[in-house]
Amino acid sequence: MKDNYMAGSAKNRKAMMALRITGAVIVTLVMFFPVYWLLISAFKTQSEMRMAVPTFWPETFAWQNFAEAFRVIPYARYFGNTLLMAVGTIILQLNVALMAAYAFAKGQFKGRDTLFLLVLAALIVPEQVIFVPVYVMMSKLDWLNTFWALIVPHGASAYAIFLLRQAFKSINNDVLEAARVDGAGRFSILYKLLFPMAMPTIVTMGVLIFISSWNSYFWPLIMTNNNDMRVLTVGIAMLRDSIAGNEAMFFNVIMASSVMAIIPIVIVFTVMQKHIVAAMANSTFK
Repeated sequence: MKDNYMAGSAKNRKAMMALRITGAVIVTLVMFFPVYWLLISAFKTQSEMRMAVPTFWPETFAWQNFAEAFRVIPYARYFGNTLLMAVGTIILQLNVALMAAYAFAKGQFKGRDTLFLLVLAALIVPEQVIFVPVYVMMSKLDWLNTFWALIVPHGASAYAIFLLRQAFKSINNDVLEAARVDGAGRFSILYKLLFPMAMPTIVTMGVLIFISSWNSYFWPLIMTNNNDMRVLTVGIAMLRDSIAGNEAMFFNVIMASSVMAIIPIVIVFTVMQKHIVAAMANSTFK
């Protein structure tokens, strides 16, 4: 009787395992299929894109689609603008978050917790709610169609401040006191002591900020109307809108533009993932 029960339990476990694996494979395929379709469409010819029955593999790899993307829009210019906006946002946002998190985690001043709650409240406010006053502010500063308007309004992130504050709070205050005894100032403690110790969180936030900035569409759209200041997301959308009604003729070029736009994100995530794992292995947060 006991043997039958054990055998039945083993069969149930195997059945559940098979069900989980099947479910995981199905979910993976569903999630990956749009990316797969983007990739194969970027290599299709116009005639293949117009076929009534879609093909799941390009009959002929049309590498010229990628060159065509540079011809129809100033792709290199848009790429450079997007890269400069993303890097500038990373530098500004991380430095502001580091200083704010240090103050909220290790500082002692009246109203600290109340101010931190106000910072957290900013997490529930969508960007679209505050863009009008910020737009007016940028206009009065004469910053429209400049990188200042693309970078400065995103200089502070409540999410980054929250994560870095949690990382700093886990560091023993005795370490900071020892640094002060040795004559270290606030900025020395922050950038020479806390910065390396919180490296996993900082690298992770840098990756998240880069991806968010690189994919940003709404903010660059309303802050720029000069073609020289456009970013990739806006430029590709303008390409799509400019051929409205003839999408079947140029969808392969749109797909090629989109593939090139996501390559930096894939590279950054892959490279930084290695740094995150290495930093976590050597960090104090174990």
